[in-house]
Amino acid sequence: MAVKTFAAIDVGSTDVTMKIYEITAKRGSRQIDCVSNIIALGSDTYAKGFVSQESVEKLCDILNGFSRKMKEYGVEHYKAYATSAIREAKNKMMVLDLLKLRTGIEIHVLSNSEQRFLMYKGLAANGVNFKQVAEKNTAIVDIGGGSVQISLMNNGKLSVTQNMPIGALRVRERLKNLKVSPVHMERVIGEFVENEIETFSAFYLGDKTIKNIIAIGDEIENLMHIISGHTVADQLNEEQLKHVIEEIITKNPVDLALEYKIPYERATLLLPAAMIYRIFLQKSKADTIWTPKVDLCDGIIVDELLRTKGITVEHDFDEDIRSIVRQMAKRYRCNKGHNVNVTKIACQIFDKTKKIHGLGPNERMQLEIAATLHDCGKFINMNGASANSYSIIMSNEIMGLSHKQREEVANIVKYNALSLPTYENLRAEIGECDYMTIVKLLAILRVANAMDRSHKQKASEYDIVVKDKQLVITIDTLSDLTLERGLFDSKADFFLQVYGIRPMMKQKRSV
Repeated sequence: MAVKTFAAIDVGSTDVTMKIYEITAKRGSRQIDCVSNIIALGSDTYAKGFVSQESVEKLCDILNGFSRKMKEYGVEHYKAYATSAIREAKNKMMVLDLLKLRTGIEIHVLSNSEQRFLMYKGLAANGVNFKQVAEKNTAIVDIGGGSVQISLMNNGKLSVTQNMPIGALRVRERLKNLKVSPVHMERVIGEFVENEIETFSAFYLGDKTIKNIIAIGDEIENLMHIISGHTVADQLNEEQLKHVIEEIITKNPVDLALEYKIPYERATLLLPAAMIYRIFLQKSKADTIWTPKVDLCDGIIVDELLRTKGITVEHDFDEDIRSIVRQMAKRYRCNKGHNVNVTKIACQIFDKTKKIHGLGPNERMQLEIAATLHDCGKFINMNGASANSYSIIMSNEIMGLSHKQREEVANIVKYNALSLPTYENLRAEIGECDYMTIVKLLAILRVANAMDRSHKQKASEYDIVVKDKQLVITIDTLSDLTLERGLFDSKADFFLQVYGIRPMMKQKRSV
C-alpha cells in the first residue's frame, strides 16, 4: 500500500502550527505529528500595521525547523497558508519573499473567505455529529486573532456568512492601553464587541431561533481547558461560560497559563474570546455551544484530499457556495425566475464548450455566481446598475472564493451590460485578476442573458451543440422570440471574437 506524507502549515496571528499526515488510498489521512510555536505576528500588524523584523527573524527560525522536520518524515508535498496577521500587513510582499528565500517554504496568503471555508471543510469532514447538529438552525462562530466569522446554517446548508473585525487578539491590542481594572475589563470588552454582534443579529437573525452554536477557531480549545471542570467534553452553556469568565477575571494571565498549561500569549486572549461567545449566545438565545476540536490544518488536509480525490465527503461544499449566493440574490431582490434560467443556459453553454474554453470547475462556479447576481445592482438604482452590481459583489464575502475570484465575478457582472475595455485599458483596474477568465465567462453570460432578455422564461429546455464552427442553440417554445432574436446578434459577435465560433439561435415549435 503506497503511503504519502503531507504537511499542513498555518501561519496564524498568535502561533505557527504544522501538522504532518500519512495518506493512504484505503484509509485516507492520519495525523502523525504536530508542532506549534508561539509568535505574536498579530500584535505587530494590528498595532503597527506591519510585521517587525524581529518577528520575521523568529518566523524564519520556526519555518526552518519545520523544514527539517518535514525532511525527517520524508514529506513529499506541503501547503503553507498565512492569515490576517500577514494578509493585513503593509510589508506583506517583502515578508513573504524573505521567508521563501531564507527557508525555501512558499507561503500563500488566504483571503478571509478562503480561510473560513477551509475551517468549515475541516469541521464538516471531522466534526462528530456535525450533520445532525447542522440540520437545525445553527450558527458557526469562528474566532480568530483578527476577526470573527459568523455563518448561519439552515437545513444543513450555509445561508449567511459575515466577518467582523473583533478577533480576540485585535480586541486585546485595541484595549490594552486602557487603565481598567480586571474586574471592569469584562464590561469594557462587552461594550466593545456588543455593537458588532447586535448589528449582525438585527440584520441576519431577526426572529430566527438559533438552536446550536458551533465554536471553532484559535481560542476555543484553550477555553475548554478551563471549562472542562464545569461541563462535558464538547459542550457548554451560558451559565458555564459565566463561571469561566469569573475565573479568568480573578486570575492574571501568568497564573492561568501555569494552572491550565496554556501558553501565556494565549492566556491573554481568553477573556475577549469568552466574552464574544457569551454575548453571541445571549443574542441568539441558543441552547448550547458545541466545541469540536478543529483547526485550520484540519481544513487544509481535507481540502488536499478532496482535490486529489483521496477522500469522499458526504457534504456538498459547492452547494454551500450556491446557497450563500442565492441568499444574496434574495436579499438584493434579484429576479429569481430570470436568474435561474440564465444560470441554467450559461452552465449548459459552458459544459458544451469545454474543449474550446479550457476552463475548469472553479470557473464554472464563478459563472454560476455571476449569472445568479448579474442584476443585483438594480436594488440600489436602476440607473448605473452594472457599477452597483460590482460594488455589491465586492462588498459581500462569498465563502469559498478568493478575493481574486470574487473580483473576477464582479467584473463579469459589471461588463455584462457595459462595453469591455481592452486589457491595456483595464489591467490597472483588475490588478491580479485573469483578464481572459473574465472575457471567456462574460461571453457566455452575455449570450445566456440574451436568451431570456424578456425575463419571461419562454422556454424550459434548450438543446445546445457545437457544429461546423457554430454554437447552435435550439429553443423548444411556441412563444414569440422577436425580442431575443433582435438582441442576440451583438452578443453573438462578441462570443465569436472570444471563441472563434458563432452562436446561432434556432426555434423548434413542438406541439
